Amino acid sequence: MAKKVVTFGEVMMRLSPPGYEKFSQASSFELVYGGGEANVGISCAYLGMKATHVTRFPDNALGKAATQFLRRHWINTENVIYGDDMMGKYFLEKGAVHRPSEVIYEREGSAFSLIKPSMVNWEEVLKDADWFHWTGITPAISEGAAQCCLEAIKTANKLGVTVSGDINSRDNMWKYGKTMQQVIPDMVKNSDVVITSSRGIKDMFGLGGPKDNFQDLAKQLINHFPDINKVVKKTRRIMSASHHQIQGKLWNGEKYIKTDMLNITHIIDRVGTGDAFAAGLIYGLLHYEDKQALEFASAACALKHTVPGDVNTVSLDNVQSLMEGDTSGAIKR
Repeated sequence: MAKKVVTFGEVMMRLSPPGYEKFSQASSFELVYGGGEANVGISCAYLGMKATHVTRFPDNALGKAATQFLRRHWINTENVIYGDDMMGKYFLEKGAVHRPSEVIYEREGSAFSLIKPSMVNWEEVLKDADWFHWTGITPAISEGAAQCCLEAIKTANKLGVTVSGDINSRDNMWKYGKTMQQVIPDMVKNSDVVITSSRGIKDMFGLGGPKDNFQDLAKQLINHFPDINKVVKKTRRIMSASHHQIQGKLWNGEKYIKTDMLNITHIIDRVGTGDAFAAGLIYGLLHYEDKQALEFASAACALKHTVPGDVNTVSLDNVQSLMEGDTSGAIKR
């Protein structure tokens, strides 16, 4: 039977100039929808899992259109909530070669930012789930979103559902009177799998010294929060906006594992690649041992760089093929 993942977070409209035009050149914008956690759910669905996304949309045509987007990508939307009238959005100018991408957000006062814990029955949502995934973006949006996320994590713990958190956040998002250092540790200590970075561990928890590497910091994080059983990192080397290299790293409390570096020479779209990595990790840990799971996650991440839009729509066969070393890109007949 297919495994079930539940994700929770905001879905936004993404508006981009056509191709690689700059904002100053654009006379029109291409529209897609995306959000970190929903991207994870959609990626898992394309890998053959059952996926449910919990969010709140405005009660208008834009909210209905965003719901249709999720359904079109195999997401169960029974737990989407509707209310208020503003959809969060962001504008993306895609970079190329030596010119970086640029993002401008407009999400303050969105329907999702006004969510409250009383709006979601997490016991019902999670009753038959195998996995719950959250990110550090959601608790930064509003106090209601943070409270709702923590309630979901604690309910998952009670029901025996595995919890993963992609915890890296941005200081400038925290505008409601609390900092990430005050809020996120309560969520992390109740998570089984944590995706982060060396800087994230240092900044968020005050752990480590200037010479500590990721393995040192991951050990310290598990010592600090003993319910965590895996700490995972995606390393990215940037040669240009169009050429990156990707590598996965994992500490499971006993063994340090890392993948070979995957070379991505012609990037189509970088947005959502971290979410593709998280989705690949979830699928991998539910179906493989740790080393293969990390290789699967890195392959899923690398392939997302070839897919336009926020979401990774590659198939299980695509990921397994790259994971097994087929980098040819040959036509499948």
